[in-house]
Amino acid sequence: MLKGKKAVIFDMDGSLVDSMWIWTEVDRIYMEKYGLTEPETFHKDIEGMSYVETAQYFVDTFHTLDQTVEQVMQEWREMTVSLYATKVFPKPGAVEFLDEMKRKGVRLGIATSNDRRIAQAALDARGLNAYFDSVCTSDEVSAGKPAPDMYLKVAGDLGVDPGACLVFEDVPNGILAGKNAGMEVCAVDDAFSRKYEREKKRLADYFIRDFYEIMDESYEKCGVME
Repeated sequence: MLKGKKAVIFDMDGSLVDSMWIWTEVDRIYMEKYGLTEPETFHKDIEGMSYVETAQYFVDTFHTLDQTVEQVMQEWREMTVSLYATKVFPKPGAVEFLDEMKRKGVRLGIATSNDRRIAQAALDARGLNAYFDSVCTSDEVSAGKPAPDMYLKVAGDLGVDPGACLVFEDVPNGILAGKNAGMEVCAVDDAFSRKYEREKKRLADYFIRDFYEIMDESYEKCGVME
């Protein structure tokens, strides 16, 4: 998996840190507050969207919501920053893997659909900032995942050819973003995307349950699965 790789780029939520549960709770509280009912395709619709794109989706989809995109985002920020700072932790084996990559001189980056302030809160709270040479959030590119923009920006920041980058992602649209950028992708197991596991394995080059698997080389190589 790591042969020939000069950089490793992580999606943050559900890939590097265990945080997807927060957004389900935020959606529940927010929709309850404004009397909104999510469409059947809600979670699939917003998968991989940038923070701004998701807020725009809310404004466009819920016609009774009398708020601007910026007002929606600001309310979400207020609800989530403290949760990220106090309740979010790295995925199993992630810190050990980061230490190993640093020791080997592999450059590290983050490409997250999240908001800069929220992403920073999570990284600061767990002392993860020092590991990363580039952190790109959704408001810094023109299109969210599955577009390759975020991954290409991080590769550019790191000065590494996309073909020498390995991506870690937890959802199909994120996997596609990495593949669209010309990178190999390792899918990461996460409870909130487990129903898409078969699709994740089909799209990705590799699949892991946790980061300890990489260090003992027990990960699953994909691409030959039905």
